[in-house]
Amino acid sequence: MALAHGFDTDESEEPEIKRLTRQEAQALRQSDPSLSPWSVVGLQCVAGLLVALVAWGVSGKAVVGWSAAYGVIAVIIPAALFARGLMSQFSSLNAATAGFGFFVWEAVKMAVSVAMIVAAPRLIPDLSWLAMLAGLFVTLKMYWLALLMRPKPKQI
Repeated sequence: MALAHGFDTDESEEPEIKRLTRQEAQALRQSDPSLSPWSVVGLQCVAGLLVALVAWGVSGKAVVGWSAAYGVIAVIIPAALFARGLMSQFSSLNAATAGFGFFVWEAVKMAVSVAMIVAAPRLIPDLSWLAMLAGLFVTLKMYWLALLMRPKPKQI
């Protein structure tokens, strides 16, 4: 038994790895259900529609509603690309490709978001920056709401 940096490093005491049966794996998935990225995108769509309608209704100006909607779209399109990339067959081959895929699709999501925000003044005449930022903000906050609404783990 050797001590390295104050830790016990006896290699003969490695934990055993037990393969799960199909039934055990299925029971584990059912006890801790995951949240689909598509349900988050759907929640963002609903919230985005509401914020755009509220912006238009409160201001009485269609351009304010379109500005808020553009802010929403600048979140939803990249989020949908990210979800599509994560759910692709390549990203689910093994843990290494899943981890790599996560970072690649996150980078794509950020690049598309930034590009859309930079393009906003050219695409929306008389852009209301405040309404666009409100659309961005509300839609981005749906990630937190989705976390709060995710399925709760079942006690086994």
